Amino acid sequence: MFDIILFFSIIVLLLSMIIHEIAHGSMALALGDPTAKDSGRLTLNPLRHLDPIGSILLPLLLIIITQGQGPIFGWTKPVPVNPYNFRDRKWGILKVAIAGPTMNFLIAIVFGLMIRFFSLPASLLILFSVIVVYNLAWGIFNLVPIPPLDGSHILFTFLSEKFRNFKIFLHQYGFLILFFLIFTGLLNWISPLAMFLYSLISGHPFSF
Repeated sequence: MFDIILFFSIIVLLLSMIIHEIAHGSMALALGDPTAKDSGRLTLNPLRHLDPIGSILLPLLLIIITQGQGPIFGWTKPVPVNPYNFRDRKWGILKVAIAGPTMNFLIAIVFGLMIRFFSLPASLLILFSVIVVYNLAWGIFNLVPIPPLDGSHILFTFLSEKFRNFKIFLHQYGFLILFFLIFTGLLNWISPLAMFLYSLISGHPFSF
């Protein structure tokens, strides 16, 4: 059973990351920027999205280190976006940044409500539960205000020019800070929060 859940988790994480990036690109397209579309990134083909470190190496390392108990994080290649094409120059970047986590939360809510209102076979319940928890966790993770995560773009939208040096610092060292937070366990609060939200949405505790 554990191997099946781990397999589901890896597949769900990968698909959640891909759909997340497609949401970014689709929002950019809706705002007038076709860069992601022209780059062939508005597709579910994983080969167009995989990042060697974020999509493969990091998740595998976390699986080994945590013995599959999680949390398992990662990322795909960010979709290319040209904000100068946005019709909304002021809030365009914010809208694109929010689109990814919002899509993950919507997926979690839909599958969570299906768990709440339908009697599902055990195997389907496990799959839907993994979908809900991982999309919640992925959405929350991306709201952490550290580059290259979406939370940094949201934060930078509201920071004035006097924080320019702070922005530069985060851009330069964001990856190192993020790895530090992950491997020191400072982001371990994300999984319990995702499971708590799972319980609120589905009406069931997260357990197998």
